[in-house]
Amino acid sequence: MREIVLDTETTGLDPGAGHRLIEVACLELMHHVPTGRAFQRYVDPGREVPPEAVAIHGISTEQLKGKPLFAAIADELLEFIAGDPLVIHNAEFDLGFINAELKLAGRSPLDLPYVDTVVMARKRFPGAPASLDALCRRFNIDLSEREKHGARLDAELLAAVYLELVGGRQPGLDFAVAAQADAEAGASPRTARPPRAHNPTPAERERHAAFIAKLKSPLWGSEE
Repeated sequence: MREIVLDTETTGLDPGAGHRLIEVACLELMHHVPTGRAFQRYVDPGREVPPEAVAIHGISTEQLKGKPLFAAIADELLEFIAGDPLVIHNAEFDLGFINAELKLAGRSPLDLPYVDTVVMARKRFPGAPASLDALCRRFNIDLSEREKHGARLDAELLAAVYLELVGGRQPGLDFAVAAQADAEAGASPRTARPPRAHNPTPAERERHAAFIAKLKSPLWGSEE
């Protein structure tokens, strides 16, 4: 099962008021486990980034000069998502901006199934804070690098939160994903060890013979 964790940073809160997307990041999950594949781009919004927005994510107008317009990265983004379900924290906000940018670029809006982790958290912990910070603290996920919001880091934190919300990591999945990655990278398969010979003791042979004697019509007739 492939899912895409998605997060954005913007110049403000409402694309209908002329605010624009300035960063988008996606992480690939397979069976709820990050594979290491990611997509992240900064985007020139074609307008100033207000100081109040810079205070949240730390991305200034000056930093975005020379970055591509959204229309130039739209194909890459859609190719990475590849029509798979999305995992988003407060999906209405991020999808609102993504679809507004797609419309300006002459593209169709995203119409994909998605999981909103805010809704998940409120159902699981009624009345408790459901911000990304609050959920990271609840699940003891390290927030030390989150001095400012950033789409790539927030997507990584969201992937960890989502994993906890769906019940925690299932044993063996990390190994399965790592094995798949090794295979795709052309890693040499491990050589199986030959079985070790076992020479039974006289006491073991005696117990085995007694056990065989109790069986009715065994498939083997005598001890070898």
